[in-house]
Amino acid sequence: MKKISVGILGATGMVGQKYIQLLENHPWFEVVHAAASPQSAGKKYKDVLKNGWIVGGNVPAHVAQLTVEDVGDVSKAAKKCAFVFSAFEMPEKDLIRKYENEYAAAGMPVFSNASAHRGTENVPILIAEINPHHLEIIPAQQKAYGWKKGFVVVKPNCSLQSYLTPIYALIAAGHKVEKLIITSMQAVSGAGYPGVASWDVIDNVVPFISGEEEKTEQEPLKILGEAKEGKFVPFKGLTISAHCNRVPVSDGHLACVNILFGKKKPAREKVLDIWKKFRGEPQKLKLPFAPEQPIIYREEPNRPQPKTDRDADKGMAVTVGRLRLDSVFDFKFVALSHNTIRGAAGGGILNAELALKKGYVEP
Repeated sequence: MKKISVGILGATGMVGQKYIQLLENHPWFEVVHAAASPQSAGKKYKDVLKNGWIVGGNVPAHVAQLTVEDVGDVSKAAKKCAFVFSAFEMPEKDLIRKYENEYAAAGMPVFSNASAHRGTENVPILIAEINPHHLEIIPAQQKAYGWKKGFVVVKPNCSLQSYLTPIYALIAAGHKVEKLIITSMQAVSGAGYPGVASWDVIDNVVPFISGEEEKTEQEPLKILGEAKEGKFVPFKGLTISAHCNRVPVSDGHLACVNILFGKKKPAREKVLDIWKKFRGEPQKLKLPFAPEQPIIYREEPNRPQPKTDRDADKGMAVTVGRLRLDSVFDFKFVALSHNTIRGAAGGGILNAELALKKGYVEP
């Protein structure tokens, strides 16, 4: 098939670079448009990377020669792109929402890595294996905003993807989950570049990440919820308590999870069987960025670990281990995912693949 032309908003930042790196040899998509701040506009992409190419390897040759456009000049992207990936890293959420809405209004679907629209009642927070049906709200979203072809879909907070898929697999198998305690140990790359000051994090653990605990407790309820009358209604009956910590690890968010079921508590062997057999819509559709086995269980007593497990299956799988009985709740386990691949750019790419296959994106 002829490759679909796509653009990257916030292309010079760490997440924007990760999108460009992962899309270099994508079988369906090709980066033809790079947008950033007005200060970068009009220059070659290779010449505007203030901190260099920080994601490993080399800048893809065809992107290095692209002329960077002003992210506010929506018309230039509309002439070249079928859709855009939003990798904004600016703190002004109102401004991010404004830009993303302008691109959608111009007819371009927006697959966003930013948090600005996660609280918007008709914008899906998508984890492709969990809630692909949430794309069905797109016509209602378009009607509400007066958009014809454009729409906005966001991915969740990066730390959620380390544990929510294993939880969802149990819920989907008929086991009600009532309470979760999540203790996350999040890599420094989750803070972007340059991220956390070395003096703060080396030989240290920082037991606070602004806004993370709130996102961890609230976003899963929207992801697990349902759409009614053009807006999402949060999932009922699940309570989450979160501790979020920044640790001196480059990539890989790890979560220690305590889980309390309702009346129907599964046996340990049943939990493992559910995880082993779980497959979602991306696996059924054989999407390019979908991991073959979305949940990988490791039997070793000291796994998963960021160094050894974050790159499992293109960095898109969730690796789980240490499932054992809990003296307060029912079970506890450890889960890990690659925060800049599955939790960021790779997750956004998978969402776009899913939307294309489901007919929401026109090639």
